[in-house]
Amino acid sequence: MYGIKKNSRILEDGTKITTYSREIESCNILEVEAGTTGYRGGDTGHGGRTYFRIQNEAGTDMEIHSYSDRYNYYVSDECGDECGVEVALGGDCELETMIQALKFIVKVLEDESKGKMLEEE
Repeated sequence: MYGIKKNSRILEDGTKITTYSREIESCNILEVEAGTTGYRGGDTGHGGRTYFRIQNEAGTDMEIHSYSDRYNYYVSDECGDECGVEVALGGDCELETMIQALKFIVKVLEDESKGKMLEEE
């Protein structure tokens, strides 16, 4: 199988969050990390916090663009009414590892939102 690591992060707003990470290997290598405090019954002022990260560890043809800042102020005039992140991948292995990375993120967020913890391996 693959090794899952339990981590601790402090987000920019000071919230401490438990995350889980793992490497995904093919012809390229990604490291993926995700975590959430779960539902807390509110918006950004009082609600839960969620975090995820996908990082190239080796050989990934990946291009990422952010077209807003944290408060949805536009970085450039090209954004129109939109804000967010876009990811472009090149290659079959990148598609394969990104699918695995996104599935891991979904599993972590679903389990933690239900109060379950992943087991480290």
